[in-house]
Amino acid sequence: MIRSGGWRPRSWRGRQGSVRRYRLVGLGLVGLVGVVGAVVAGAFALRGDPGGAASVGSVQSPRRVVGGAASGRAAPPRHPSGSVRIAAVGDIVMGSLPDDLPPDGGASFFESVEGLLGGDVVLGNLEGTLATGGTSKCEYIEGPNCFAFHAPPSYGRLLKEAGFTVLNTANNHIDDFGAEGRRETFAALRAVNLPYTGRLGQITVQRVGGIRVALVGFAPDRGANDLTDIPAAQRLTARAAKTADVVVVTMHAGAEGSDRTHVEPGTEYFLGEDRGDSYRFSRAVIDAGADLVVGSGPHVMRGMEFYKGRLIAYSLGNFSGYKVLGLGGTLSTSGVLQVTLGADGGYVSGRLRPTEIVPPGTPEPGGDAIDLVSGVSEDDFGSHAARIATDGTIRRP
Repeated sequence: MIRSGGWRPRSWRGRQGSVRRYRLVGLGLVGLVGVVGAVVAGAFALRGDPGGAASVGSVQSPRRVVGGAASGRAAPPRHPSGSVRIAAVGDIVMGSLPDDLPPDGGASFFESVEGLLGGDVVLGNLEGTLATGGTSKCEYIEGPNCFAFHAPPSYGRLLKEAGFTVLNTANNHIDDFGAEGRRETFAALRAVNLPYTGRLGQITVQRVGGIRVALVGFAPDRGANDLTDIPAAQRLTARAAKTADVVVVTMHAGAEGSDRTHVEPGTEYFLGEDRGDSYRFSRAVIDAGADLVVGSGPHVMRGMEFYKGRLIAYSLGNFSGYKVLGLGGTLSTSGVLQVTLGADGGYVSGRLRPTEIVPPGTPEPGGDAIDLVSGVSEDDFGSHAARIATDGTIRRP
């Protein structure tokens, strides 16, 4: 059920950044410093990431100042021309060993939605492991509320073939089968050259032509970048902004349940666990340099808003949940978020393509995602809410 009204967080502005100006005195010194400065600036402009993984420098990027917009004289542009097309989905569960697996080895699992997974960057949250070994966490946790997922490592190839270019592993299920399950999962993804993000300190960079796109995953879980430590999250995001032209932050946050479609004020809890303050976190990482924030975790879709011109999608719900996730109503309502960003990270256009999970848990086009997200966006964010047309087009307020 969608509430007709709800809490609307008050807008706030980050502290304005400052640009220090230094004045050099002495005619001879001016000439010397000018030559040295040109050489140093050229060296940093040529610095790249040939291996695909982000390297972190110590020079403040001219495109952003943490905590607010840059002021003073505009720095020379360092961004290439063009744009980046991004497609993002929520939680992906393709079944679990030994008995809850799709037929035909999962070959047709994404067949109905592959046309929606086009983009330069295609991101999803891997809710579980790709492993056959390890010990289930449920052997140590009593009660009916323990769920541990592991699909065959060969499913990494199916995710790659479906169109995914990067997966988030910052969530509460990557450790379902301990360190061994985690190692097998990462090995399965590396074997098909499918990058992942979300481990502690990890900044993953994908190149789109000459544009560098950094992806950073956060969750309130062991081994992940911790979204409950907002100052640390800002520092890592700022490092990503120095490394790349476009920064995408993904978060696994918020309480779970069919009635959790609204972003609640303050910290959210589920089964006694701190699931973070997704509203405060999202705005903080944008202050630090993020250009797009994409959420998952509540297992339902949530609203979208713009903050400082950047889009926040608080939860994209479940994209698939073969035989292991609850279905029906909001739990089956999902979608593919398609966004185009400029080479400087600015929002160009976006669209929500509705999907739904059909029994026993595969994704298909259709459903009520547009109506749901449009409604809760207006309820929760008022004047900041993303304006979503009946065809799913996403416009700034």
